[in-house]
Amino acid sequence: MPKPRTKRGHGREEKKRKRREEAESYEAHENDSKRQRTTDENGYQDGQEAQENGIGEKEFFGMLADEEQEYFRRADELLELNQFPSDEERDVFLENVWKEAENKELKLASSQSCSRLMERLIQLSTTAQKKRLFEAFAGHFLSLVQHRFASHCCEALFLRSAGVVTKELSGFVGFVLDTKGAGGDAEKPEAAMEHLFLATLDELEGSLSYLITDRFASHTLRVLLLVLSGRPLEDSSSRTLMKSKKKEKISVSGAEAADEANKGLRAVPPSFTMAATKIIQDSTAGMDATSLRVLARHPMGNPTLQLLLELDLTLNKGEQKADAERPTLLFQLLPGAPKSLSDGSSEASEFINGMIYDQIGSRLIETLITHAPGKVFKALNQNIFLPRIEGYVRNDVSSYAAIRVLNRLSKDDLVQAVEQITPTVPQLVTKSRFNVLKTLFERCAARGANDEIKKLNKGLKEGCGKTPADLVTYLCGFKDEEKKKKDVQQLSKNEYAIQSHGAQLLTALLSIPGPVKGVQESLLAVEPTVLVRLATTSMPTVTVLTTALATPSSNPAFHKSIVSSLLPHIHELAVQQFGHNLINAIAEVPSKGKERSVPFHMKEAIMARLGEHEAELRDSWMGRSVWRNWKGDMWKTRRRDWKVWMREVDAHIESTLPQRGRAAEKQQAAQDKPSKKEEPVVEDKMEVDEVVEKPEEEKKKEKKDKKDKKEKREKKEKKDKKEKKEKKKSKPEEAEVVAEDEE
Repeated sequence: MPKPRTKRGHGREEKKRKRREEAESYEAHENDSKRQRTTDENGYQDGQEAQENGIGEKEFFGMLADEEQEYFRRADELLELNQFPSDEERDVFLENVWKEAENKELKLASSQSCSRLMERLIQLSTTAQKKRLFEAFAGHFLSLVQHRFASHCCEALFLRSAGVVTKELSGFVGFVLDTKGAGGDAEKPEAAMEHLFLATLDELEGSLSYLITDRFASHTLRVLLLVLSGRPLEDSSSRTLMKSKKKEKISVSGAEAADEANKGLRAVPPSFTMAATKIIQDSTAGMDATSLRVLARHPMGNPTLQLLLELDLTLNKGEQKADAERPTLLFQLLPGAPKSLSDGSSEASEFINGMIYDQIGSRLIETLITHAPGKVFKALNQNIFLPRIEGYVRNDVSSYAAIRVLNRLSKDDLVQAVEQITPTVPQLVTKSRFNVLKTLFERCAARGANDEIKKLNKGLKEGCGKTPADLVTYLCGFKDEEKKKKDVQQLSKNEYAIQSHGAQLLTALLSIPGPVKGVQESLLAVEPTVLVRLATTSMPTVTVLTTALATPSSNPAFHKSIVSSLLPHIHELAVQQFGHNLINAIAEVPSKGKERSVPFHMKEAIMARLGEHEAELRDSWMGRSVWRNWKGDMWKTRRRDWKVWMREVDAHIESTLPQRGRAAEKQQAAQDKPSKKEEPVVEDKMEVDEVVEKPEEEKKKEKKDKKDKKEKREKKEKKDKKEKKEKKKSKPEEAEVVAEDEE
């Protein structure tokens, strides 16, 4: 009797039907097209004509069978769960998956469901497996880098293979072992990773001009350029260039250990440097000024152009000449620089003026400012940026380029820029240009422009409000009552960025000697509810409080007041995502000290509150972190040891302010104490006796000297007392004599 159709079985049949329809529609499309395509023994189409005839056509590598797809899906789940008994068993499992994926690499990479498995396999693969994958992808890279899913596999392969090139620079060439038992004739020398990368570039060479603006290939091309240049792949600036914000992060346990060889600066062969230079030249060779401007405003082309410009400026430092036969990318963008920049109507000046206010093009200007040679930047600064710096910092788009300019200014130019900006500081506060103000304060502190810091601080206080509490509440977005009612998740993206910039400005002010007092006064003036909001809103806002606790203060009660305001909310903050960092920071503050201290009894009160809510703390990782840092188990079972540990925390922290009284004597004695030196080894017995006797005699002399000093002090004190008494007695006698004279 047939089984009834279940919902699961119906779903599988539906999937099979859809796959058949897709295959039939693709076959119909192939029959309609009049190009003939050959297929290899695995059923893959070579797609040579598609590559020759332009951009639109891409190869189709076939589809996985249902059983194969189910196997790889299950393998992906097992890798993600990572519940293998040992590393050896996981290695065996990976080897079996690679064997099953043999001759199916192209199908896996282009599959929506299995491309993630391919990325995870690449992250855990050995050098030989990566090279075999290069060989499997060979001849199809142009289609793969433009594919929605396969392009991510290519990126992972390039990134994970970068460190192998550095290892192979020693000249070692391995061999591919005969694992199938075909005999010694089947073994062949292993191809160097350098040659595999160069072969990949040969495939992409004629298509670079349109790959720059491709939605998927542009990311892969940037990754390839970074690998060729030898730059650190984990750098934050590199990450933003390589990956889209929407890119899914594919990770697997054990991938970080396998990626150690790819971190940091890498040594690359000369062929890679030549290849990177050739890519830069070929990508922009046929472009005129109009094409470059269009590319600079293109959302996909702009990041690639940024990277090309940065590599051009770093790789060709000695060849940057405007009059060269083949100008570099810098002088393609700025023809005739630096001389042409003095003319406002020149092509170079018009390019800067047109791009600095463009939302996408301004990012290229930022790269240009950061990496431009000194002569070019000096001309840019004197003719364009410095005369208009006041207007640039007010604009939402050009302010980011202005920040890059401020970071490169000398002290004299910085003072001149601050003089122009100072009258508009309250306006900058109103426009929420907190990142500009942060840069100004930091650069003035770095250059030693103390007078300018005072002017900026005065303008900042005027813009925030009259009362001291307004500084914190305004910069952190707590000024309006309506915003107080909003939750963090309800804040828009722009509001959250403004709040983060304001909190970062406060954190920067805490490290500058003058403005730090204003921030500390503002924190003391705000209500406890505002402090709790600071601790729970975001990571930048809680960093303000943790930095304030770590900063010495001339007010001895500053740290105590902050902690006492937070004391009723300790257990709530301990289980909060951001607030637990503040509770951990309180434990590091010493119990004694003039410039930075929290009394021991307050720490005991905090620990008592944490102990009352121990069960609640243990339910979350934030609470467990607080309980561990405060040594809650020791506090429960060994209270005396906990007190000793808390006092040891105080012992490791030295005072930074000048001491007085006994503390000053101890500090001076510690400084004057000579370092111990090893005494020479004495071989003669008589000399040893003399060495032993001398210290005893010296000790006796020291004791006598101390006694004599004490006796002298006592005698002096007695004399002083007698003299004081005599003076007191003589005063009334003198008064009587004066009275008699008056009578």
